[in-house]
Amino acid sequence: MSKIRILVVEDESLVGRDIQNMLKSLGYEVLGPVATAAHAIRKARENGPDLVLMDIVLKGGVDGISAAETIWDALDIPVVYLTAYTDETTLNRAKKTGPFGYLLKPFEERELQTTIEMALYKAKTDMELKARGRWLKTILQSSGEGIIATDKDGRIAFMNPLAERLTGWGQDEALAKSLREVFKTDGPEIPQIPPPRSGPAGPPRAVLSGLTLLQTRSGPALPIEGSLAPITDEKGVLTGSVLVFRDITERKRAEAELNAGVEKLRRALDATVQAMGLTIEMRDPYTAGHQRRVSRLSCAIALKMGIPQNQVDGLRTAGEIHDIGKIYIPAEILSKPGQLTDIEFTIIKTHPQVGFDILKAIDFPWPVAQIVLQHHERIDGSGYPAGLRGNEILLEARVLNVADVVETMSSHRPYRPSHGIERALEEIRSQSGLLYEPAIVEACLRLFKDKEFRFDK
Repeated sequence: MSKIRILVVEDESLVGRDIQNMLKSLGYEVLGPVATAAHAIRKARENGPDLVLMDIVLKGGVDGISAAETIWDALDIPVVYLTAYTDETTLNRAKKTGPFGYLLKPFEERELQTTIEMALYKAKTDMELKARGRWLKTILQSSGEGIIATDKDGRIAFMNPLAERLTGWGQDEALAKSLREVFKTDGPEIPQIPPPRSGPAGPPRAVLSGLTLLQTRSGPALPIEGSLAPITDEKGVLTGSVLVFRDITERKRAEAELNAGVEKLRRALDATVQAMGLTIEMRDPYTAGHQRRVSRLSCAIALKMGIPQNQVDGLRTAGEIHDIGKIYIPAEILSKPGQLTDIEFTIIKTHPQVGFDILKAIDFPWPVAQIVLQHHERIDGSGYPAGLRGNEILLEARVLNVADVVETMSSHRPYRPSHGIERALEEIRSQSGLLYEPAIVEACLRLFKDKEFRFDK
């Protein structure tokens, strides 16, 4: 193991030789002694000793305090002061340089060794802290988020470069100013620092909620998001706070472009669905508007029941084209003025399956094809095409089924006049719990009773 190397800086040669001999007897390797501050700094830079024993009073016009400050700050080499002077002015100057020890001449060998070992231990700890500080500083300086730290009174103590750029304030200008003076926002106020409690998830954070616009010092307002967290000491006492925030301008622009694209696709989908619905109505003029009216009543029932909006949107689309399978049914059957034969009715009953086959390849965001397939099923299993029961039938299909019955019975058909809305409502009321879902029937009846819905003329 290599010896600890110590540089001795002493302008009295006899004292310097005594210290040199003392150090050698303790097993240290000695550099020097040297007598001036300039020589000490040069020697430290060239040889990189582990520690410097520095006399405060030196020849050459620059004292040991100035030399020690340079050696520690520039070279990270710890310094222990040697002096025969104990006046208050000298001590105060020496303290400001953060010395690692202070020996009053004359001193004994044991005192010298103890001071050196303590200084080396403290220097090692300080070097680790210094390295960690540089590491942390690099992280903060290169962070992709703005960071502002304050003291316990809410006054700024630190800003990283990105925070300076986003706010328009330099750190030197912002130091000791109130956070609210530098970090000005439109919209939600900067939240209060949360109580300094911590748990499994760490200290609590106050989030900048809603659309927060940062008023920059000399530019346009920036949309931002971020959070404010308390800084506490080891006893949990609040010592400050740290605000972390980011510019979300690009994200907002991307979201706007995405939303515009989604809206464009939605309009295209709606137009396609309407075109499909009109195609059916052109082949069956007697049911013109039937699909649209069923879709409207279905959505009104669903909203009355509190069904989520996304399901309502899917129900609207399915309602608009629920009879699309009739495109494969001969027109003479669709418009036949008299009663249908059993064979003709069997052909009519194929339209849910045909509609499913047409729609199943389309990637709707809702189960439109399944709703169309099931819209003539009954909860007792008497419907078609699969004879499904109860919850085997999609909720949307159960709603569509009730709306379809009400609209069909209350409208004119080639083979019979309109039964009227009262007869249609009586039909679903009498079959509630048998053919139709009771909750759906109740919602439909309330709509008409409370005059919240009516079919278009």
